[in-house]
Amino acid sequence: MTATVHQPVPAPAPAPAGSTVVLHPALAPHERTGRVLSLDALRGFDMIWILGLEEVVHAMAKVWPNGFFEFLAWQMDHKKWEGFGFYDLIFPTFVFMVGASIVFSLTRLVETRGRAGAVRRVVVRGVVLYLLGLLYYGGLSKHLWNIRPMGVLQRIALAYLFTGLLFIYLKPRALLAVTIALLVGYWAWLSFVPVPGVGHASFAEGENWTNYIDRMYLPGRKWDGDHDPEGILSTFPAIATCLLGVFAGLLIRDKTVDPRRKALILFAGGVGAVVVGFLWGLQFPVIKKLWTSTFVLVAGGYSAILLSVFYLVIDVWGYRRWATPFVWIGVNAITLYLVKEVVDFPVLAERLVGGADSALRLNVWHQYGELVVYVVAVLLVLLLARFLYKRQIFLRV
Repeated sequence: MTATVHQPVPAPAPAPAGSTVVLHPALAPHERTGRVLSLDALRGFDMIWILGLEEVVHAMAKVWPNGFFEFLAWQMDHKKWEGFGFYDLIFPTFVFMVGASIVFSLTRLVETRGRAGAVRRVVVRGVVLYLLGLLYYGGLSKHLWNIRPMGVLQRIALAYLFTGLLFIYLKPRALLAVTIALLVGYWAWLSFVPVPGVGHASFAEGENWTNYIDRMYLPGRKWDGDHDPEGILSTFPAIATCLLGVFAGLLIRDKTVDPRRKALILFAGGVGAVVVGFLWGLQFPVIKKLWTSTFVLVAGGYSAILLSVFYLVIDVWGYRRWATPFVWIGVNAITLYLVKEVVDFPVLAERLVGGADSALRLNVWHQYGELVVYVVAVLLVLLLARFLYKRQIFLRV
């Protein structure tokens, strides 16, 4: 991981339409590298739920226990097995956005350093991110066999690594063929090949091929006892999720397509993927913990819909101010995710508002105390993200 720190200097005036913009080292990331701002904004919107906004919704449901807030709180929990809720969208959307960003970062890298240089960058970043995942799950504090070898960061690392390498060497049609092969192959394996010890194909927890392979071949700590939702076999359809993001990135980068038409294609494609995913789910259930092919389509479809809205509003219509806090988070998403493991923002927020049993919370805020704590915690995250952004500190893995 490297930290890039730039001293703030006056920003140059905007360049006229059609002119060449000289990238200035002290500008924000999207201005400096030509990044699409909506990508950073959506990444930040996606990450803010993990960084505390989900707890705010749960607290609101306790303060106002009506059907609306209880429904929102229900959406903030992962489904135990089959099904799909909003919180099940957070992780695959991030993987989808990794794929979309690959198009812009690796295209420039291949142009400036060639394929060999791009491959080195992808491999190094993938390995570093994987090692960070091991550290996140106790790499320095636990015995070797108690470390979780496959987790959230490790999945992102592997999806980025393999998708990046595929993008460097394959044309879009070949990438599409790989995506289809991953989804269809995973479906066929889980649907028609009998599971050892079960005697038939199964999607039930603990009785399917994905869980079986984790149980037999995945060492170390597993999140769900003898299997892991980010295990070995389900990594392959996760790569397909990242590839769906690549197709979205290719569309956005295509200068021959009108920007409004890009948004429409993204939206329509997303709706189509969601419909196909749920229809296919009648036979192959939508299960996040198995990352089923239907889950890939449903989550990828919703991700495309979100990206179409963000792209249209921010990059096409030019309404950007509202998305500023999301951009702060989006440009340092992995950093803030790691910081959250070290800094307990709710505990810090509780101290700032006077402690768990303070007169402030008991007498002034009364039943709103928990909600206040989580709101302050989110504000602290935003302050940190803003500080890093304003100081031009961008950590790159």
